[in-house]
Amino acid sequence: MYVACTRRDFLLYALSVGVPEDELRWLYELDSDFGSLPTYPLCLLLKREDWNVNSFMERWTSGGPLPGVPSYNFNKIFHSEQSFEALAPFPIKGGRFETIKKCVGVYDKGSEMVIDSVVDVYGEQNNVHYCRMGAKMFARGYGGWGGPKGPPTILHTPPLPRQPDAIDTFVTQNNQALLYRLSGDFNPLHADVNLAPMVGFPKPILHGLCSYGKCTHAVLKHFVNNDRSRFKSIEARFVQPVFPGKTVEVLLWKVESNDPKLDSIVFQARVKERDALVLSNGYATLYKSSNAKLYKKKVL
Repeated sequence: MYVACTRRDFLLYALSVGVPEDELRWLYELDSDFGSLPTYPLCLLLKREDWNVNSFMERWTSGGPLPGVPSYNFNKIFHSEQSFEALAPFPIKGGRFETIKKCVGVYDKGSEMVIDSVVDVYGEQNNVHYCRMGAKMFARGYGGWGGPKGPPTILHTPPLPRQPDAIDTFVTQNNQALLYRLSGDFNPLHADVNLAPMVGFPKPILHGLCSYGKCTHAVLKHFVNNDRSRFKSIEARFVQPVFPGKTVEVLLWKVESNDPKLDSIVFQARVKERDALVLSNGYATLYKSSNAKLYKKKVL
């Protein structure tokens, strides 16, 4: 499947995940350090080659049904976990890309079914492998069919009682979900006030990937002075929804890394107003400065 993006998409994404107006390297295309936030390609998961509104149902079901998987209500699909690994610097002007999606597992978790997939993004012309994205989606109420339980989750717990090394605060706006969806995720759950109560929410919720993008920005801002070339990977689990208009606090701890070439960050995100954990098991890796130079040399 082919998708496309431009610098305009990078600007919109940065705005929609809450990058403040004084960080022009993400928000102004003529800034000398301009480029996309590393996790922008996550928007390509549901985007198309054009810039029109698309059908979430059509995009999610592209490729047809999965053999042997029980049928389920697509309005009851929720994002469970997301990983992202940058493999080459993303083109600063965007371009056309091929996305290759593969289902790597379908698991029976008792009360829910989990669909585990991986998407690789390649340049259409140069065939550069830019990134790999792993997503786990769960369908509420569709477990119990006797399928495999799936592999155990690797846990990344904060080093409590040590205080966070940094806390980043994101005051979401009431229209935050309506803004974020313009990057390509037009799931009605984030806009339709009539649909949300039908699937268990009092009103539309914010995209989990919006908070996820802000966590990525927080990691870069607080640990590498927004140097995108130092970014390698990030992953997290979505625990509870964020409702637009609430305050998200991202708590970050630098921890010991098993790889001498990398720095490691453990993080979680909470909604301040109700003191509720919304992202957990967060883990990001950053190249140490000397190794980032090698990453920069990869073909754009």
